[in-house]
Amino acid sequence: MEQLTIILIAISLSIDAFTLSVAYGLLNIKKKKIIITSITVGIFHFFMPLIGLLIGNILTNKYTINSKFILIATLLIILVEMIKSYNEDIKEKDMSFIESITFSFLVSIDSLLIGAGITYITSKIILSCIYFSIFSFLFTLGGFLLGKYITQKSKQNAKIISIIIIFTLIIYFLCK
Repeated sequence: MEQLTIILIAISLSIDAFTLSVAYGLLNIKKKKIIITSITVGIFHFFMPLIGLLIGNILTNKYTINSKFILIATLLIILVEMIKSYNEDIKEKDMSFIESITFSFLVSIDSLLIGAGITYITSKIILSCIYFSIFSFLFTLGGFLLGKYITQKSKQNAKIISIIIIFTLIIYFLCK
């Protein structure tokens, strides 16, 4: 049962990475950057719970971090980028190193927070981090590839779809 719990947590931690990677994939990111960013997300999802475990008491006692607002801010930035590029021709976009690291960090904040309480879930910390890493890598890669596929099949409609998806997600998270 403990292993199933860890897997379910790993899946839930990977959902936001999947969602944002679909949105970025709709921007037609280059395959090399998709792979690099997916690996980076996996690495972040391995180390963030460990860091969270180390500083968990400080975070929970002194600060209240609401990752919902960080996620909404990220979605707003993506939405603005999509609207700005709406009339541009669809071509492959090259994510910079900073964009890749920022993306990876933002989708890994929840892993940091899980790390603060991971000892209440399991004593198998490293195994849990490996699951978090593998699932987040796979979900991120899948999201990017799905977004890229949609863009290649529907061309300009992909931009409209992505704007609607991101706007809907922003409204959803604001109301949640």
